[in-house]
Amino acid sequence: MVFDVLLPWVRWFVAFHIMSVMAWMAGLFYLPRLFVYHCQVKIGTAEYARFNVMERRLIKAIMVPAMCSSLLFGVLLVLTPGSVDWSGGWWHLKMLSVLLMFAFQGFCGRWHRGFVQDNNQHSEKFYRIANEIPTVLMMVIVIMVVVRPF
Repeated sequence: MVFDVLLPWVRWFVAFHIMSVMAWMAGLFYLPRLFVYHCQVKIGTAEYARFNVMERRLIKAIMVPAMCSSLLFGVLLVLTPGSVDWSGGWWHLKMLSVLLMFAFQGFCGRWHRGFVQDNNQHSEKFYRIANEIPTVLMMVIVIMVVVRPF
């Protein structure tokens, strides 16, 4: 289902989608790095509490709004005629990668709750590796959208 009424606004949707995704990605790149540093401090210290606050503010004030606006403008683009080649395989891999990005944010929220409850279950090394996941997903998404290899 597409809506011709959206055509005059497509460039605005693209611009706001790109800005939203950039803000969301900044948070997805930074939050696991905060988790790495959070692992290095003792539970119950002021520094430990400060990391909890920093992570919560990053999630609530930047990541969730940016994720929601990325979704909103992405859906508006999908509903705009000519924006998506539905027969292209690139679209399916791009959407899978986007869904994995949403899942990654969900896992970040779960990991943050572990820190808040003084029950972190993962090592510093785990978060260093997790920090690379959004980069790989972003690379796949950008290649699929720009190059459309299949």
